[in-house]
Amino acid sequence: MNLDKTRNVVTIGLLQSACVEDVGTNIEKAVHLVHQAADQGAQIICTQELFTSQYFCQCEDQKNFALAESIPGPTTARFQEIAREREVVIILSLFEKRAPGLYHNTAAIIDADGSLLGIYRKNHIPDDPLFMEKYYFTPGDLGFRVWDTRYGKIGVLICWDQWYPEAARLTAMQGAEILFYPTAIGWIPEEKPLRGDIQREAWRSIQKSHAIANGLYVAAINRVGWEQTTPEGGLEFWGGSFVAGPMGETLAEAAEDREQTLVQEVDLGSLDAVRTEWPFFRDRRIDLFEPLTRRFGI
Repeated sequence: MNLDKTRNVVTIGLLQSACVEDVGTNIEKAVHLVHQAADQGAQIICTQELFTSQYFCQCEDQKNFALAESIPGPTTARFQEIAREREVVIILSLFEKRAPGLYHNTAAIIDADGSLLGIYRKNHIPDDPLFMEKYYFTPGDLGFRVWDTRYGKIGVLICWDQWYPEAARLTAMQGAEILFYPTAIGWIPEEKPLRGDIQREAWRSIQKSHAIANGLYVAAINRVGWEQTTPEGGLEFWGGSFVAGPMGETLAEAAEDREQTLVQEVDLGSLDAVRTEWPFFRDRRIDLFEPLTRRFGI
């Protein structure tokens, strides 16, 4: 493939960390990691999913709604100041309280001047053992969105969204150059010996396929470590945050068993050439896609 192009290099930072029970401690750690990533040259920085707390969706417990906050709110205000000071774009994954009894799993996008560009509310909500998110989160109602930040056009999807090619496609069709996936995914202990490697590889593969099919960069940010927020069970989050290029190549990958700030350059100037050589957008048969709006069958 001929990748002659005008270079437009942007540096992204992914904050892979372990969370503790105390919200304040988690927020202070994230503040430190944002500065750490900025010190390493990162211009667009993204947290893992629901970074202010441990992953509380392991059980259905009404008291966990107290973890939610408004957007705008105290956490977005804190990071808006940092974004302005360091001139970085920051993506925050938060538990949003929209109104009494109405909650979302939401990403807030802050531009490098400190302005809150907008939010994305997670559209696909899972309900599996130890991932009981339907109890907490109302499905998103803002569709799929792209933000034209100081350093590039970015889309944000959240965790379970990453398994749906339609979500990636609709985001890419709005001009996204980098697609961020804040994530909280890990092994149920009894499943790891039999299917752990397969599960992790499927997670990598589906997201790399979105990079290829849409000719963009994909950045997946996962938490790490053991968390048990209910007497039954617990989850071992497998880390492995990564950046994939538009041909599915792994550009950078974090460890599976420790905290890590992953910083990686991406060249947005290459995307036009990639999409020209692999013209998936040109050859899409949109006249045949109406059945995609149906639940099943044609």
